[in-house]
Amino acid sequence: MGVYAMRLPDVGEGIAEAELTEWHVKPGDIVREDDILAAVMTDKAAVEVPSAVSGKVLELGGEIGQMMAIGSVLIRIEVEGEGNEAPGAAPETAKGSAPAPQPAPDKAADKNKDEGKDAGAQAPEARPAAAAAAAAPAAKKPGHRLPRPEGSKPLAAPSVRARARSEGVDLRHVPGTGPGGRISHEDLDSWIESGGIRQGGVTRGRNTGVEEQRVIGMRRKIAEKMALSKRHIPHITIVEEVEMGALEDLRAALNKKHEGSRPKLTLLPFLMRAIVEAVREQPGLNARYDDEEGVIYRHGGVHIGVATQTPQGLNVPVLHHAESNSLWDNAGELARLADAARDGSIKREELTGGTITITSLGPLGAIATTPIINHPEVAIVGVNKMQIRPVWDGQQFRPRKMMNISCSFDHRVIDGWDAAVFVQKLKSLLENPAMLFVEG
Repeated sequence: MGVYAMRLPDVGEGIAEAELTEWHVKPGDIVREDDILAAVMTDKAAVEVPSAVSGKVLELGGEIGQMMAIGSVLIRIEVEGEGNEAPGAAPETAKGSAPAPQPAPDKAADKNKDEGKDAGAQAPEARPAAAAAAAAPAAKKPGHRLPRPEGSKPLAAPSVRARARSEGVDLRHVPGTGPGGRISHEDLDSWIESGGIRQGGVTRGRNTGVEEQRVIGMRRKIAEKMALSKRHIPHITIVEEVEMGALEDLRAALNKKHEGSRPKLTLLPFLMRAIVEAVREQPGLNARYDDEEGVIYRHGGVHIGVATQTPQGLNVPVLHHAESNSLWDNAGELARLADAARDGSIKREELTGGTITITSLGPLGAIATTPIINHPEVAIVGVNKMQIRPVWDGQQFRPRKMMNISCSFDHRVIDGWDAAVFVQKLKSLLENPAMLFVEG
């Protein structure tokens, strides 16, 4: 038998390290070649790492949340025949990785150690007794509240029950310290004094629990991306009201005409077409700004990112070359990308290369939002909730289907005038959707 030390493979061009976000195996597991061992997160996407060999897992090379350098030992597997690691080789620390967290020092142990120095070493025969006392169940200690089986009736004397009724306390919520969880007057006093809150005649205890959740993987990448954008980009946001009645009527008619034969049209393919037309007149908004080099890259192709909520967090799949696609082509590709992002099958290249982004909360959207630009892009278009509002037509108020669009711009490279012209162009096209299909 030999030991195969499998190293973290190159998971993307130019990637020097990756964050370990998930283990699919543990020491002692039997794995086969191509079984998924772990998942890592790069700056671009989540990547699953398959096993290169078959065998028994001996050692994991890192902990969840640890940054690991490409080429560092990810896992050690016992294999038949010769491995690739010499017997007795010293374990290699993941190059560039964070040190494993150390357990907090036991203050009680330190205190006992110090006392032992002053009072002399404890007799050997006394140690087992002390250890047994320390390991005694907490339930034996005075005042400890024993758990009562869920759904069981509370045990209490008639006098305790009568007092609980007069105090408005539901005994089902009161822990008891007596045998079998029996509730005493002292338990009732402690419950009320510790913050039992009466609600509609029933007392409920305060929830003082705190859940610790490490910010790793996708959530950490989102946090870093948002902080980078807000730290570097001075945002200017313009909110404009758009009458959507004509576009919604057209959308419903087209969906009815092509039902079952073409992808269903949502608002987004129309908005994509409007963006393509708008940036044709203002190419400076279909761009990426390298603020370190001081260079703006204006793109001919319109590569539209669409912020998509997934079980892992916010992803931004990119629909490349929206300018060359039909309305239905963009609708179908948009649906495919969204599904791939949600089920985790999306490719790395489908998450990169965006030149402008759309963000939408759909029916959950508010009246207005202030979208954060997807760095290093220079503009983002936010879609808000559509609703019927009274609109003054010069003579009277009439009900109209209205929606606000919220567009943010990088004020370092986009002037307020240019931003306003862009927004007005979107408004005009959305309110007059026939113009979306007119060439020239």
